[in-house]
Amino acid sequence: MKIGVIDYGMGNLYSVEQALLRLDCEVFITSNLDTLDQMDGYILPGVGAYPDAMSRLSELGIDNYIKQLAKTNKPLLGICLGMQLLYESSQENGLTVGLGILTGNIQKFEGTDSQKQRVRIPHMGWNPLSFTHQPKWLHDLEKEDSTHVYFVHSYVAQNTQTDEVIASSTYAGQFVPGLVQKDNFTGMQFHPEKSGTFGKYLLNQWVGQVGEWREQT
Repeated sequence: MKIGVIDYGMGNLYSVEQALLRLDCEVFITSNLDTLDQMDGYILPGVGAYPDAMSRLSELGIDNYIKQLAKTNKPLLGICLGMQLLYESSQENGLTVGLGILTGNIQKFEGTDSQKQRVRIPHMGWNPLSFTHQPKWLHDLEKEDSTHVYFVHSYVAQNTQTDEVIASSTYAGQFVPGLVQKDNFTGMQFHPEKSGTFGKYLLNQWVGQVGEWREQT
């Protein structure tokens, strides 16, 4: 199947591409809308600042393109900053309006924990995911030995909808939405392509959703 990795100049494209190739996907790294039309599913990666990312998506016309995917039901996966862009807004370097697909906004981690001790920002390292519910695409989840995934982020989604958060983690006592979904849009705050066996499982299960969409069309 064809997966379009959306290239807007702010993603860790190589590692995502390699992870998809290992899952036997055809991978197209592109910002061309005509090429994106030919894809069965999309990954929106992201490394960097939220305002710059939204500016680039707007310049390329990709912001509206992504919003229109709700009508086609084509699966899209946002990774790290790519997930954050799916939310309504961000406070990073001032207020920036996001894609508004998911309910909530992006704010910086609190600088201290509940004991008023300073915490290291960014949140960087391995943490387990705690699942509040299990969508059907995550079948056999209980057979996985570990749910640890690799995070690198200074900002976190807050004021989220409970039914949109599939799994979460914590950092210094703060709630971290880790795996989110609404309809055909999925987001992973962590990096599945860098998260070992469990990351590969999650990415493979998401690719399965793309396959199901293709079979239905």
